[in-house]
Amino acid sequence: MFSIYILTYNEELDIAACIESAQLSDDVIVVDSISRDRTVEIADRYPVRIVQHAFESHGRQRTWMIKEVPTKYEWVYILEADERMTPELFAECLEAIQTLESVGYYVAERVMFMNRWIRYCTQYPRYQLRLFHKDKVWFSDYGHTEREVCDGQTGFLKETYPHYTCSKGLTRWIEKHNRYSTDEAVETLHQLQAGTVNWQNLFWGRSEVERRRALKDLSLRLPGRPLVRFIYMYLLLGGFLDGKAGFTWCTLQAFYEYLILLKVWELKQSTKLPPTDGSMPARELREISTPS
Repeated sequence: MFSIYILTYNEELDIAACIESAQLSDDVIVVDSISRDRTVEIADRYPVRIVQHAFESHGRQRTWMIKEVPTKYEWVYILEADERMTPELFAECLEAIQTLESVGYYVAERVMFMNRWIRYCTQYPRYQLRLFHKDKVWFSDYGHTEREVCDGQTGFLKETYPHYTCSKGLTRWIEKHNRYSTDEAVETLHQLQAGTVNWQNLFWGRSEVERRRALKDLSLRLPGRPLVRFIYMYLLLGGFLDGKAGFTWCTLQAFYEYLILLKVWELKQSTKLPPTDGSMPARELREISTPS
């Protein structure tokens, strides 16, 4: 068996369904970032443990969680409130932790948007580290989200999980990505000043994760990023095959890129750039969510 962490912040609309999907495990822990809605009240109706910890950043929250919140089992799975565990994925996770071949496993998400699976323009299969041995993995900050550091070999699972990325409505999605774009702007400046493009990973990376991250580093250096991203997603990846939902998704992602560029420009005009080491003072509690 493995334990399941559920990360929450103001998730009253999603938390019940998320917990119910996780009940396949007998050790579910809700890690709440001091929600101001009914998230904790709803979670308390289920046989789960609830801990609260003020949110600093995605990487720090996850690292604090795996170091400070005890679990019944050495292997853990991270669920975010707008994601769901499936019986098929759960069964494959149980098989994976018996092999001892890897210290962690990546799982692909299925982005659910406007009542359908966005199959093409989301770079499917797009993997996130979800299942891992808690003594072998920790997290660092990167942009608005986090990146994992693994002490050992990692693997990939075949089953996927649904991610209801806009389950709380477009207004909240836009508000969330407005906040995310600030962190992405800071990371963009840092990468342009001190980062490089790993061309070997871009073309011959061993996994989708390595290739995608190298592609992102390259994209930061391209002119007209919003337009380039729309063309890449809608035409090259086949977003037009996702119908109206696909067009809307590609447009929102291009808008997000434009927000980042505007904030990069704004930061360049300031006399003092925010630090890139994760020590930026907290502006307000950010939502726990999967990176776009």
